[in-house]
Amino acid sequence: MAEETQKPAAAPSSTTVEEVVVVEKPLVTEKESLPSAPEPESPEKPAAAVATPAEAVAVEDAVVEALKEETSGDKAGEEEVKISQSVSFKEETNVVGELPEVQKKALDELKQLIQEALVKHEFTAPPPPPPPPAAAKEEEKAEKTEEPKVEEVKVAEEKTSTDAPSTSEEAKPVEAETAPVKAEEKAVEEKKEEKVEEKAVVPAEAVVVAETKVTTVVDEDGAKTVEAIEETVVPVSAPVPAEEPAAPAKEAETTPAAEEEPKTEETPAPPPPPEEVFIWGIPILGDEKSDVILLKFLRARDFKAKDAFTMIKNTVRWRKEFGIDALLEEDLGNELEKAVFMHGFDKEGHPVCYNVFGAFQDKELYQNCFSDEEKRVKFLRWRIQFLEKSIRNLDFSPNGICTIVQVNDLKNSPGPAKRELRQATNQALAILQDNYPEFVAKQVFINVPWWYLAFNRMISPFLTQRTKSKFVFAGPSKSAETLFKYVSAEQVLVQYGGLKREGDQEFGVNDSVTEVTIKPATKHTVEFSSSETCQLVWELRVVGWDVSYVAEFVPSAEDGYTVIVSKTRKISSTTDEPIISDLFKISEPGKVVLTIDNQTSKKKKLLYRSKTKPLSE
Repeated sequence: MAEETQKPAAAPSSTTVEEVVVVEKPLVTEKESLPSAPEPESPEKPAAAVATPAEAVAVEDAVVEALKEETSGDKAGEEEVKISQSVSFKEETNVVGELPEVQKKALDELKQLIQEALVKHEFTAPPPPPPPPAAAKEEEKAEKTEEPKVEEVKVAEEKTSTDAPSTSEEAKPVEAETAPVKAEEKAVEEKKEEKVEEKAVVPAEAVVVAETKVTTVVDEDGAKTVEAIEETVVPVSAPVPAEEPAAPAKEAETTPAAEEEPKTEETPAPPPPPEEVFIWGIPILGDEKSDVILLKFLRARDFKAKDAFTMIKNTVRWRKEFGIDALLEEDLGNELEKAVFMHGFDKEGHPVCYNVFGAFQDKELYQNCFSDEEKRVKFLRWRIQFLEKSIRNLDFSPNGICTIVQVNDLKNSPGPAKRELRQATNQALAILQDNYPEFVAKQVFINVPWWYLAFNRMISPFLTQRTKSKFVFAGPSKSAETLFKYVSAEQVLVQYGGLKREGDQEFGVNDSVTEVTIKPATKHTVEFSSSETCQLVWELRVVGWDVSYVAEFVPSAEDGYTVIVSKTRKISSTTDEPIISDLFKISEPGKVVLTIDNQTSKKKKLLYRSKTKPLSE
């Protein structure tokens, strides 16, 4: 009987756009917190190698307010949100001969800049020290210490000149009586000025401070006379003159000249060889794999060679400071294996990395990863270590696979209320954007909350077409179907709608799966024919179920009897049996017929595969 099969077509060279219809129920209230979701990459930053829930609080608040306005007048029930997104993206070539001339020129310029930096050892040279303090300030300080303290001497002299007792109200001298005293004081001042002039000629070490005491005596008739003028000489220590070391300096100048008399011709030392720099185990210059790495940095900076060169230097410096080589050997535990793990490949051969944000609903795991700064640093180091090990398994040859597909499961994501998680993921996102450019082939977000779909619709006009082509969003009802466009069902884990189960003894990733779309209110049959005696094993799954299933064996002989292998049963969407596995021993020519009856108003995705084994097994 004819089967309806649906196989994904080969990715066209041009980007196609699909309208994905997602059904959701806006049930978030004002008191509920919004789940944290990975922040879409901004146009000016390269795609990071991991998706993290890193929206800023202000952006989230704006989204919440906008959504409140949009949903305030809506009735309770289901509504459809359509999001335009790319379902196909052709990666740029890494073969240098196939690059446009502009990109070839940029690559050559970048290689030239790197070669010069390697010769000058700029990658390992420490950053230049901060500039020393201004020489002018030092000179000012030196001048202040060397200046003779003439002003202080003058102040001391002025103080001595005012030591004479002030006239009191009891005895007010008459101008005629005080005239001789004033004459004497004037003579004393002239004598002091002469001494100061003489002191200016004396060498610095002989500078003295003159203290003059004038003693006045009041006679019985009220006349004042000067009894004595006492002078005391106080030596003041002065700084050592700057000219004294002149003689040793001359000797120092003449000494090298005397030594240089027997001149011998010395051969100059050969310059040190260019330094060697490796990134992800590959030399930064040298072969075609090096060109693949350089092209990543160039694409991250729009093929601006100088900007890409700066980014590479910063990355090399960061890798040394972070201790990447030693990090690869560290034992950081395996408690995060359920949150981030690699599994399988997509249809083009890219390894697939799953980021399960719902794993952090486990309170113990959350506390062990984000409760304090030390644990957040450990989480960051674990995430970088995991990424480094994943990158080492990539093929950096020009025709090889050197990017990763990210599948980000936002089901039960903790939300923005988890401040510690947001801090850690924001820090990780910044590091990945700056130091791991162009390692993402596709970012697939599944089980996306309805509010995030609306958020993506709001920011989509501000993203570049290249960025939007790498991002795919799907709500809970469309997650499996969207994932099957990029990853084959036999590679998709059972919890995401696929047929891959841990410990499956019958089928593996090499056993291909047939995908069929069952239209609403229709039946679909699957037939497995056999002309020999054997044991037939099959497994099938209907994504979302809510269908009826029955299996029968119909012999080829006209007089044979139909055998019921599995009675008709209704399988709901909440079944604990996501996959039906069955077998039947065929003892005569005939066929096994499976019938799936979809009486719902929605189309269903059917997945199945089978194999035969000898009865002896």
